[in-house]
Amino acid sequence: MATQAKTTTSASSKPNGRVESHSPISDKMTDTLHHSVDALGERASRTEEKLRDTASASAESISEKQRMVQTKWKKSSVRRYAVENPLATAGVAFAAGMVLTSLLRKKS
Repeated sequence: MATQAKTTTSASSKPNGRVESHSPISDKMTDTLHHSVDALGERASRTEEKLRDTASASAESISEKQRMVQTKWKKSSVRRYAVENPLATAGVAFAAGMVLTSLLRKKS
């Protein structure tokens, strides 16, 4: 009678919480997965940095445009008229709103 030897794979726990197997296939798979996760983490980090840079540049650009618009508004004759004639300005705004509302209702 021939005796067959059973092969078992054993696993031991490392101090960092990872389980170390003694199977070359699972070791290779684990190494590949760790490499993939590391590469994905690096890409996410670079992407986040680019997004932050873009958002910062956009915020600066918007702030500059806002300053320009405010400067133009302060010098504007429309602003001057609105400050000097607030009641007439309110009347014009009300009338414009009524005309716009009636035009939009006719198209619906």
